[in-house]
Amino acid sequence: MKSKKIIITTLSILLALGLVWYFFLRSKEQPMALTTEKPGKGKISLSVTATGTIQPVDTVTVGTQVSGTISALYADFNSTVKKGQLLAELDPILIQATVDQAKASLTQAQSNERYQAANFNRQKQLFETGSISRADYDLSLNNHQVAKATVDNARAQLKSAERNLSFTKIYSPIDGVVLGRSVNIGQTVAASFNTPTIFTIAKDITKMQVEAKVDEADIGEVVKGQHATFTVDAFIDDTFKGTVKDVRLQPSISSNVVTYSTLIDAPNDDKKLKPGMTANIVIFTKQADDALLLSAQSLKYSPDSGLVKQYKLMPLAKKEEGAGKGTVWTVQENQLIQKAITTGLNDNTHVQILTGLDENDVVVTGAEVQAKGARSASSSPFLPQRPKR
Repeated sequence: MKSKKIIITTLSILLALGLVWYFFLRSKEQPMALTTEKPGKGKISLSVTATGTIQPVDTVTVGTQVSGTISALYADFNSTVKKGQLLAELDPILIQATVDQAKASLTQAQSNERYQAANFNRQKQLFETGSISRADYDLSLNNHQVAKATVDNARAQLKSAERNLSFTKIYSPIDGVVLGRSVNIGQTVAASFNTPTIFTIAKDITKMQVEAKVDEADIGEVVKGQHATFTVDAFIDDTFKGTVKDVRLQPSISSNVVTYSTLIDAPNDDKKLKPGMTANIVIFTKQADDALLLSAQSLKYSPDSGLVKQYKLMPLAKKEEGAGKGTVWTVQENQLIQKAITTGLNDNTHVQILTGLDENDVVVTGAEVQAKGARSASSSPFLPQRPKR
């Protein structure tokens, strides 16, 4: 029984050693196959992402400057309106009464002014002949001047009342589309310190904008004029384009996260974009359209010692270090030559090559053991073999 255990243990050790030899030591003896690529021309860009909200470029709130009851509405949600178009009316009865009262006051003041003027002229003639005292003359002069001032005041009150009467008719200040209506017929609005909002009108919904909230870590890369794209959930297959038109300095802080509002122009000729939609935005901060590109992994490649038997390695005598400096390995016949390069943009997938390479260079990106006959793991001599057909 004991000898049986020894035999099993010995066979297990031999099997393990055989597997190690087959998969490791034997592979060392096999030739290495290089994976390579050539630099090619293409487009590369760096970007930052953000979320934001679709907004009309120009929005106007239309209110009332007088208090009253809404008696008529001539526009509703989504109505297209023109500048000067009548939108609503307030019941004018109370303000009309104020106008009538002001007219009566003006008529009374004018009548009194005429009387005081005639009286002053009489008193003046009497004073010039010495028939009345200076005090009587001054009194008639003062009464005449007060009467004239009363007329001016009554005229101003009438003008104010008539202007308030005109405010009972509410007109559109711009051409646009009604986004919101805040009142109903019969509702009373009070114009005190704040002007009540009756309508909200967007000037032109074919020209929208996106207010993007850009993180403070990314805002330093964003400037006016940069290209941007964005998507909205309502049209997931569509990509909309825009241009950064403003980066605001006022920060927004929420849950200790600091963001900055960035406005992006968004043409909306097909009117797909609606106010309030959430947008997922990509702002392209740097871009090169006709750049010489190479895969980023090629800069990380370093030859394995197993290649010494197949290729002559020619490393650089001195490597330059610093931003934008790097090295790659190129293959020429049986030589692996290390070259110094200067890089530009790097999007972690591709890197822009500024100097050191051209489109004819063959750059090594990796190396693999070249299997003989492409034998799989099932062809191991220590595993059962499939019967030959």
